[in-house]
Amino acid sequence: MKKLLFITLISIFISCSQGVHPDFAANVETVKKQLELQGSEADHQAQLDLAHENIQWQPAFFGSTPVGKSEYGAYLKGWQDEMEDVVFTPTNDYLPGVLAETGVADGSVRVYGTWSGVHSATGKSWELSSYHTWDFLDGLIISGGDYFDASGFIASLQLDETVDE
Repeated sequence: MKKLLFITLISIFISCSQGVHPDFAANVETVKKQLELQGSEADHQAQLDLAHENIQWQPAFFGSTPVGKSEYGAYLKGWQDEMEDVVFTPTNDYLPGVLAETGVADGSVRVYGTWSGVHSATGKSWELSSYHTWDFLDGLIISGGDYFDASGFIASLQLDETVDE
């Protein structure tokens, strides 16, 4: 009986110790800073400083493949150049990610949310539901991606053109 009780206590201890990764809270703060900087357009370099030199980022556009740091920077800047008054509002708490092979928390961050803003060229206000992931190495974003219909979103912002008869 003592042996069974000991094994049960050890199992409970091991399963409880596999909870939130010790870097998760700091990584959430990095994500929040990155999202705030994306909306503010205040300091583009500050966003790039949050990314690891070897970042592999999955853009939201159809057919895109993961991009490195310079392309990632151009991707972020492209959104900033096209939009104004951009705000990201999470629709849930920031979620911890896990290693697919083990199910153990790895410090990565996931979030569902809504972006809102104004399209610079047309003045159209917009809202967009999205999902984002961030993986970290040495406290910097090493990979992740944006998941929403970027092509459809951009098409929806175009000016309505009427045909002259």
